[in-house]
Amino acid sequence: MTGLAQPAVIASSLAYLAVVLAIGVWAARRTHDARDFFIAGQGIGLVVTTLATMSAAFSGFLFLGGPGLTYRLGVSSFFISVPVSFTAGLLCWTVAKRLRLLAEVREIYTVPDAVLARFRSRRASGLAAVAVIAGTVGYLGAQLQALGLVLDSIFGTGLAAGMAVGVVVVLAYAVAGGMVAGVYTDVVQGALMIAAALGVFYYALESGGGLGAIGRTLAESSDFGPGFLDPLGAAPLTALGFYFVFGVGVLGQPQMLHKFYMLDDPRKLKWFPLALSSSQALVVLLWIGIGLAVPALVASGRLAPLASPDDAAPAFLLGFAPPLLAGIVFAGVLAAIMSTADSFVNIAAAALVHDLPKAFGRPVRRELARGRWAVVGVTVASALFAFLYGDLIALLGTFAYGTFAAALAPAFAVGLNWRRVTPAAATASIAVGLALNLGLELWGRQAWFPALPKPPLAAGALPSAVALAASFTVLFVVTWWTSKGDDDVDADVAAVMEM
Repeated sequence: MTGLAQPAVIASSLAYLAVVLAIGVWAARRTHDARDFFIAGQGIGLVVTTLATMSAAFSGFLFLGGPGLTYRLGVSSFFISVPVSFTAGLLCWTVAKRLRLLAEVREIYTVPDAVLARFRSRRASGLAAVAVIAGTVGYLGAQLQALGLVLDSIFGTGLAAGMAVGVVVVLAYAVAGGMVAGVYTDVVQGALMIAAALGVFYYALESGGGLGAIGRTLAESSDFGPGFLDPLGAAPLTALGFYFVFGVGVLGQPQMLHKFYMLDDPRKLKWFPLALSSSQALVVLLWIGIGLAVPALVASGRLAPLASPDDAAPAFLLGFAPPLLAGIVFAGVLAAIMSTADSFVNIAAAALVHDLPKAFGRPVRRELARGRWAVVGVTVASALFAFLYGDLIALLGTFAYGTFAAALAPAFAVGLNWRRVTPAAATASIAVGLALNLGLELWGRQAWFPALPKPPLAAGALPSAVALAASFTVLFVVTWWTSKGDDDVDADVAAVMEM
């Protein structure tokens, strides 16, 4: 069953597309230079910043990937979302204020710009730019995969054709409006999803006869069984790895850190933890509701077994939610994917035309024009990578999130708060985290050499969790080895670190 059989779903989706196009046209008229394109002119208020950050954290990864991952792994997948109870405060109190104030004293557009300002190392900032590009290809690929799945669910295009259409739409949108288009689409997305999450959660529980009935159905099912409801699941290291990577690793996510540069007044950050954590907690209910209801519906025979776990959310919305609510959710998912995709392509474009050339001492002229061409290259590369990766949206997103976390979180979490961290320590931490995460992930997934053994990891251990722990260890060890006890930090940066 596709959305073509439900006019309300089609009408909601088309109405959303009209709103998106209107925002894109409006944003293009407001985008005059690189400052507008990359950080929205640094004129965004608290509400828009909150919604933009929430969208960057969730989007297609949560709405489609989350229920799919729960269908495969059980409730242990919820350890990805449990950290929302503290990550907003952790972000704000650890890095947000310092990043925003750095943008007051320096011309900073990107995360590698902040690395360069703090450590005065072009090598460290260049490696940070490489990490941003590598993680973006994975994360943007997950968004395009989710967009293709939504278009296939609504219009019956097929996944590959849906992804191709999505690439064209994202390119037209991101090239014109830059970051301005993305953050204001977040307002539409946030309003839709917060309004719809409670409704979806209610109908998900109702479809299964309540939370108790859902639990009994799953516990008695031969397809899912009691292990489905085990908080740590069959592989406890996987659940704990999710918690570690998505809890501590939030401090290295450029798609979230980048939003703080856009805030018009850093004093508003005192309200940010409350605003972000409360909105995230509401939206997570959509994942929990569908993630529990769909396996119970399959176990009870009311829903056919899914061809792919990623079909969980579309199958529930089209088969068990009221058409109007399904249409609102699909429109909200489209909005979330579009705004997040727009943010990612612009972050990667900035890394390509702003950060890497600066790291090599050869700044690019006409960054705005070059940035728009970089958007095209990054988007196409991400779509190809997602298609070849060939796994769940959530697993592709976890790989990308882990890449950012392992490479960038230690340098930001520690480096912006401890003046003794040296440029050599930051460089080594970024290099080890990036190389180890990419190496372990690709080694574990390679199929070209069947005789090659799998990486020597404990059963269920996430490569990104191992890489993140190694990155922190390297940062502290190299700091101890290379620090001479003096504060080799520029005066203006040191003043920001003391605030």
